[in-house]
Amino acid sequence: MSRVLVIGDVMTDVIVQPEGPVVQGSDRRATIRSRPGGSGANQAVWLGSMGTEVLFAARVGVADQPMYENYFRGLGVIPALGADKSLPSGVLVTLLDPDGERSFLTDRGANLHLCAEDLPPSLLEGVGMVMVSGYSFFAATPRHAVQALLATARSRGIEVAIDPASIGFLDEVGPAEFLRWTSGADWLFANDTEAETLCGVVGFEPQMRLLGDHFSNVVIKRGRYGAALGGKDGLRLALPAPVVPVVDSTGAGDAFAAGFVAAHLGGAEPADALARAIVAGAEAVQFLGGQPAA
Repeated sequence: MSRVLVIGDVMTDVIVQPEGPVVQGSDRRATIRSRPGGSGANQAVWLGSMGTEVLFAARVGVADQPMYENYFRGLGVIPALGADKSLPSGVLVTLLDPDGERSFLTDRGANLHLCAEDLPPSLLEGVGMVMVSGYSFFAATPRHAVQALLATARSRGIEVAIDPASIGFLDEVGPAEFLRWTSGADWLFANDTEAETLCGVVGFEPQMRLLGDHFSNVVIKRGRYGAALGGKDGLRLALPAPVVPVVDSTGAGDAFAAGFVAAHLGGAEPADALARAIVAGAEAVQFLGGQPAA
């Protein structure tokens, strides 16, 4: 199996699960936990847990670099972390609804300074796929660095996968711009809301055809309804999801993408890869946090 290079954010997730509606100006009891997170970090750790050789490129605060390097190595991930002297590592606050849906407050910190020095072409040695979190496109410095590395990857015949990652930031930059930055990638992993935002139509079958004009393969994550795979030729495959108790949906999409990529690079047929992705996503929603339970 080829190595996977994951590029994305490192965050500390502060997960807040109130016992009821927030009381403005007063108290509400809540469960509050701190967990390692970040879309790229989540994908890398899930891939490592699946036995895939994975290299993770990101940027953290200089004081945190040794800790994060040890953390990722301990989970089977090879870290390639830049150290930022001016910004701390990123922090994300997750507010959980009773049904497991979440809202985010994001301080991306050092992730905003990911640069070309952090992403040298040497990272591509032995790599079969580059997975990029959409967060890396939402600020100019990391976007330019990622685009340069992806151009080199394509010239070497290395597959490229994109995960849009954030509806809020997609709306800020505009779907057309995001598609311009990412068009030509081999794989798009989008949830149904991201797919609708990117192409402006409802329904995963027409979304496949429209997004297929930009990406060779389109995978749409449909939550409790499962997932679908297709492209400009339309829908190729759709599978249901198992019914499981939902505790926290944070990281479910990252687990899904990791499951698919691990299976795909291991030689699995598309139906098997999609099935493994759905199982991984279903596992991820059953506990707090975006990375595999220890």
